Amino acid sequence: MVEFALVAPLVLLLCLAIVQIALAVHVRATLTSAAAEGARAAALAGADPVAGVRRTESLLADTLSGDVVRDVGARADRVGTLAVMVVRIEAVLPLVGLLGPDTLTIEGRAVQEGWT
Repeated sequence: MVEFALVAPLVLLLCLAIVQIALAVHVRATLTSAAAEGARAAALAGADPVAGVRRTESLLADTLSGDVVRDVGARADRVGTLAVMVVRIEAVLPLVGLLGPDTLTIEGRAVQEGWT
């Protein structure tokens, strides 16, 4: 019985760490996917940054809690000679414990389509 009392807290801590990592990876993957999809929507010919923000927010509303996302923004940028659309998401990482980062910033980029 003494062995259980010594090992049980370590096993519980390990289980909570695994849950925390899985939750953080899920939130990061969801934010990355939504940012990339929003950037693609904003980069379409004739679209504007607001279209990317709306698309990103609609994707995040279906997948994450409303408390997770702090801000969604989009802007036009240049990478070398390419015009790109950038969608930036600032979110809070839901933590099981007090360890780890509490905020996450993700950017999605897409090359802008143009009329030629």
